[in-house]
Amino acid sequence: MQLGTRWAVGAPAPAGLPAAVIAAIGAVEAEVAAFDTSAWRWTLTWLEGRPVVELDDGTTIRYDPVRDAATVSSAD
Repeated sequence: MQLGTRWAVGAPAPAGLPAAVIAAIGAVEAEVAAFDTSAWRWTLTWLEGRPVVELDDGTTIRYDPVRDAATVSSAD
């Protein structure tokens, strides 16, 4: 595992993320826009060279490079 970074909801995502992951982040942020997310952060880690992005509420975005697609799963 390679360490990544953390950033605030609404702030630009780190450079180097695939477009599918950035789009998924935007979609999740649109869904949670009605909530007070001022203290929420995204955490990026790299697992086997693939980005895994997790929101403080447990929502996780994983990237599949074969399909060039991101999958969003919620903590529910």
